[in-house]
Amino acid sequence: MCLGIPGRVVEIVEGYAGQLALVDVEGARRRVNIGMLDAPPAADDWVLLHMGFATQVIDEAGAAAALSGLELMGSGPRADDGGADRRRGRLRRRFEVRGVVQGVGFRPFVHVNATDLGLVGSVANTGDGVVAEVEGDADAVTEFARRLRAGPPPLAVVESVTETDLPLFGGDGFTIAESSTADRVRTLVSPDTAACRDCLAELRDPDDRRHRHPFITCTHCGPRFTIVTGLPYDRAATTMAGFGMCETCRAEYRDPHDRRFHAQPVSCHACGPRLELVRKDDAPPLHGDEALRSARRLLAEGRIIAVKGLGGYHLACDARDEAAVDRLRRRKRRGGKPFAVMVAGLDVAARLVTMTADEQRLLTGAVKPIVLLPRRTPAGAAGVADAVAPGSPDLGVMLPYTPLHVLLFGLDGDAPGPDVLVMTSGNRSGEPIVTDDAEALTGLAPLVDAWLRHDRPIRVPCDDSVIRVVAGAELPLRRSRGYAPLPLTLPFEVPPTLAAGADLKNTCALGEGSYAWVSQHIGDMDDLSTIEALTRTADHLALLTGVEAERFAADHHPGYRSGAWVRTRAAGRPVRTVQHHHAHIASVMGEHGLGTGERVIGFAFDGTGHGADGAVWGGEVLIAGYPSYRRAAHLAYVPLAGGDASVLRPYRMALAHLHAAGVAWEDGMPSVAACSATERGVLAHQLATGLGCVPTSSMGRLFDAVASLAGVRHEVAYEAEAAMALEGLARAAPPEPAGSAYAFGVRTVPPDGEPVVADPGPVVRAVVSDVRAGVPAELVAARFHTAVALLVADLAELCRKRTGIGVVALGGGVFQNAVLLEAARSALSARDFTVLRPRLLPPNDGGLAFGQLLVAASSG
Repeated sequence: MCLGIPGRVVEIVEGYAGQLALVDVEGARRRVNIGMLDAPPAADDWVLLHMGFATQVIDEAGAAAALSGLELMGSGPRADDGGADRRRGRLRRRFEVRGVVQGVGFRPFVHVNATDLGLVGSVANTGDGVVAEVEGDADAVTEFARRLRAGPPPLAVVESVTETDLPLFGGDGFTIAESSTADRVRTLVSPDTAACRDCLAELRDPDDRRHRHPFITCTHCGPRFTIVTGLPYDRAATTMAGFGMCETCRAEYRDPHDRRFHAQPVSCHACGPRLELVRKDDAPPLHGDEALRSARRLLAEGRIIAVKGLGGYHLACDARDEAAVDRLRRRKRRGGKPFAVMVAGLDVAARLVTMTADEQRLLTGAVKPIVLLPRRTPAGAAGVADAVAPGSPDLGVMLPYTPLHVLLFGLDGDAPGPDVLVMTSGNRSGEPIVTDDAEALTGLAPLVDAWLRHDRPIRVPCDDSVIRVVAGAELPLRRSRGYAPLPLTLPFEVPPTLAAGADLKNTCALGEGSYAWVSQHIGDMDDLSTIEALTRTADHLALLTGVEAERFAADHHPGYRSGAWVRTRAAGRPVRTVQHHHAHIASVMGEHGLGTGERVIGFAFDGTGHGADGAVWGGEVLIAGYPSYRRAAHLAYVPLAGGDASVLRPYRMALAHLHAAGVAWEDGMPSVAACSATERGVLAHQLATGLGCVPTSSMGRLFDAVASLAGVRHEVAYEAEAAMALEGLARAAPPEPAGSAYAFGVRTVPPDGEPVVADPGPVVRAVVSDVRAGVPAELVAARFHTAVALLVADLAELCRKRTGIGVVALGGGVFQNAVLLEAARSALSARDFTVLRPRLLPPNDGGLAFGQLLVAASSG
């Protein structure tokens, strides 16, 4: 039986890089993501829909079979196929709906449609989703079933609807019944969403009773994931439980025709959370509009404020004020890592950055993530302060996504304040975002001058998501607010499994049956507080999903804190360790729905991962399925001397690559000049003897080396800083004729079947030659990026000849690089490869837990 909803393609929607189609589903038209299909469907093609994605092109017979399956799925025996009740044209039917159907206005949607069709019955949340029982005219029940599938509320995702005929019961009217908590909880909770257009209009309307209400929300927007304390999703199971509704709000809540019908976070000035500004001086706390006016004034004066949002505190200051931004950077010990900014409106963003139509839609959509965009103006002048994103060609930009943010910028008639704010996570660098008010008062005190807070508790932390658009498709860099905890559909059934993820950019994942839930971004496992945050996150995810893990997975690295954490949680049960780069490729395979027997040519390029031979891997080509992999090729090993010392000082990697390439360290070289004579002596001894060295095949470290050789970055303060600078230069390079790029050497395969080795030596020597000849750094960067992309295509071709595999998966943090990702995709497509790239999860370690889960579950 086909599992999914059949629909007929009307047209491909323009402006979405061929990734979106308008599909007719039983008379209702909806936009559907077609990115998972091998090729775009044509108009009038039938497709099978699953979780909002087109998963398969089918013929008309397949569509009929799928529709028949939907009608029969879960149906109990139906009385004598035409008994007296049916002949009278009246019937009663039970609908069990699974998916993202709680906290998104699904029960009000059911109520409105049932009453509109003259049906009687009830609807309730359950531990599995929503259950509705309707009774009435047979044609009306059929139409109700069609509406249920074809036109759910905007935030809902209907995964399945099962129908069972019941004996007639009668009754008057249609009610929303009390939620059932008797069964095991298994439903899908909606992420937090940005304030909707209707709520923002009311916020700005002086005649509306919620004018200037910082917590205005409705069924279609506002907090969900971060306020849920249990399921089913009712007000009593949220952090709004302590706020009793006033009579007016309660009337709206009970009115089936109101936009706030059963909207759990509903409130107003009279009954909602209270806004408060607390200062470090002896000034008394301010509340409401007075708190907002004072906060806006403090920001305009160059002060730093901790602002409590949906998933935690932000640290905010005027992004055009150089002194304020520099002070925030020093207080937070941020180094040179870029800050994200929040802008008052799209017009302000357009003056700071350039954006495509796809990027603008992402920036203004229901999620409103941070979108990484190319700067329009130089830092300073009409742009932002130099200290916001020093040396970066891009700016992370987001629009206000809560009513409080909108009010902080000010409405018409308010005293002016900054129109661009730094909005960075409220924490010290390396620690998790702060959510607790008491902790914020103490822990953030050295960083801020005031706190703008409210008394609605945050149940679980959730940072802002970060997205960039590459070749018209989203590339998540951090998947968090607005996306978590939406589930990912698995390509095969899995037992209850918990995957711990990695130590950098940690997320965890729970899976059971056909779904996996990847947590929001947690952070780097460098601090006890982050490990505690991982525990709270895993507990909350288990509460929402009902998954009680029986299997456990972790990274193969023996020293990872995430591995120690999951072994403690497993309490003596086996923990499956998964090689780091295998997990990267499995993650990409899983999000594209590849089956258990399929294999790909996987390119896993990143900074570091524990290799099966004890070396530091990171430039890997794997012939991979879920259960196993074979290392088909890799970058040649070079010595990594001193571990983190070489990571933080790219000139050391440059000198190591020069040593491996047989190039003498000459005084005129930028990398040599960056290294003191004393350090050079120690490093030369290490490289000659192997003392304190571990071999590495890391592509990330090669990017660092080239950045230093070209004189771009010799030291870094944060991960991938040198590589990001090199990417920015490559983007700015003028076009060059074909054949201008550098070229790697590829060593022949030895008879014993060892992996192919890609030698970066020729590239290193060519970079040195160009730098000596005065070739601009932009051209050096561009030639290097092209060389890496062509290496990917050449190695893929070699693997295809030996295996017959024509599908390539690209994973690992190096593929966050938009220039490289697009160049590699283009080179592979030109050679007729099917290219799988991350779209739902980050290519970096934020997507690793998903891959670990799939590998562990497939291994028996």
